[in-house]
Amino acid sequence: MVPLFVWFLIVTPDVVVPFGPTAFQIHSTLALVFVSLSLAWFADMLRRGLASRPGPKLTGRLRTLHRVMHLTLIWGLFFVALTGFLLGLTSPILLKAGGFLPIAPPLGLRAANEIVGLVHIVEFYALGVVAGGHAAFHIWRHYRLRDNALRIMAPKKLHKFL
Repeated sequence: MVPLFVWFLIVTPDVVVPFGPTAFQIHSTLALVFVSLSLAWFADMLRRGLASRPGPKLTGRLRTLHRVMHLTLIWGLFFVALTGFLLGLTSPILLKAGGFLPIAPPLGLRAANEIVGLVHIVEFYALGVVAGGHAAFHIWRHYRLRDNALRIMAPKKLHKFL
């Protein structure tokens, strides 16, 4: 999820379009994968609760902050997916995720499409700020609290660097 999240923070459709239809197709397919993973994560959270636990060294407000950041990321990705659907719904043309999956029947509501587009962009970049804060929090935990927070999340191949 992290590489795709960073990709979409940096690479927008405006950046991809000049490279041609194949580049846009790849970007759209990555978006479909990202949204599918986000919705699966959201469904898993609704079914089983948060997969992460704060750890014994986090106490008080830090425990609450940990939970709030995780919930904000998961719910935020759900709302980004929802506004993406609304973009397709309010669009004047049929948009297809990955070039083959219709997002929603286009209603041609231009004013609503512009508003939803702005909300979609703002919420995604705001979520980027939350994700950056979340990463900084886990780095702080790893080095300040020495609770191996990064080792718990990272693949074993990367443990030698932590």
